[in-house]
Amino acid sequence: MNFAPLRLKKNEDRRLRAGHCWIYSNEIDISITPLKSLEPGQPVEIFSDLEKLLGTGYVNPHSLICTRLVSRDRQHPLSGSLIVHRLKVALGLRERLYVKPYYRLLFGESDGLPGLVIDRFGDHLVIQITTAGMERLKAEILAAVVKVLRPVGVLFRNDSPARELEGLELYVEDALGGWPEVLAVEEHGVRFMVPSQEGQKTGWFFDQAVNRGRMIPYIKDRRVLDVCSYIGAWGVQAAVKGASEVICVDASGSALDAVDRNAQENGVAERVAGLQGDAFDALRELRQAHERFDVVLVDPPAFIKRKKDTKEGVLAYRRLNQLALQVLSKDGILVSSSCSHHMGEEALLHEIQQAARHTDRSLQLLERGFQAPDHPVHPAIPETAYLKTFYLRVLPSF
Repeated sequence: MNFAPLRLKKNEDRRLRAGHCWIYSNEIDISITPLKSLEPGQPVEIFSDLEKLLGTGYVNPHSLICTRLVSRDRQHPLSGSLIVHRLKVALGLRERLYVKPYYRLLFGESDGLPGLVIDRFGDHLVIQITTAGMERLKAEILAAVVKVLRPVGVLFRNDSPARELEGLELYVEDALGGWPEVLAVEEHGVRFMVPSQEGQKTGWFFDQAVNRGRMIPYIKDRRVLDVCSYIGAWGVQAAVKGASEVICVDASGSALDAVDRNAQENGVAERVAGLQGDAFDALRELRQAHERFDVVLVDPPAFIKRKKDTKEGVLAYRRLNQLALQVLSKDGILVSSSCSHHMGEEALLHEIQQAARHTDRSLQLLERGFQAPDHPVHPAIPETAYLKTFYLRVLPSF
């Protein structure tokens, strides 16, 4: 692999030395490294202003995050063999933690391969590439997963909007012959059938697995509302674990069809119903109909995808939780999540508390949840910590 040299400005190596792996375009010394002369995805050797080699990675001159460092080891630069090694290291953690092969196998920067995500559904792998550098290494990635895992099927779900920021096309590709329409997932003894090519992200949200398990003690013989249910990971699981009734709310009719199939798959169809509609509108309708629930689960999509969305997104989190509080019984449980990195844990808790005061309710924080360990957090890369979940008891004001 041929590496082009890339030189940083003075003192712009501090973030890298602290453990981060991103380099922004304004940190490059373009008098020595003209970015326009480099191709998207081109491998680079990264040097400080003092010409000290910092490592190898790849560049995209058209992206704000123009370079990602992949290896700091001079003897093991970015290559196909490095991908194999990092994949084996990632697999070692998951095999230590999980009895069955259903998990996020590789989580980008946290597993040393920025721009690459792999989810494992038994013998099938779903791969997402979000950067030009990893797209350029697509053949090496496929060869690595075949060598390490020998999967029956590999699907590239390269349809994430994040690719557009890198100037990449969106596509879905069966890379290893004969891809099924649905994939099986097992979580806490519950079996789900997951849409493999049309669902959100890679089809399943493994990051909430631990939090869904933590929900179980709160739902026995309770009436449960699952807001933004997608295909029923929370709601169907609640029914299987003893909820007396579950209503799943989602804007997608196909997602609610999957909820019904998964409820039938687990023998709880008579206790699970779907309500199609926008989450905000559906909660208003339920409140107007004087519906009350013992447990409300709120797991919305990211309302703050970019920093400039913060003001509007914060208001959305407060409004959604306020509406959820208004359909909770007097001594109810609110399980509320956010997957927005830009919505900090304490900020989310503050907005839920403000919503509670507005509805004249008091809160007791019982537990805090985070992303599952197959989504490890890199301590030097705060962007890898994004998921937070609160388990709150909701009482009349005191």
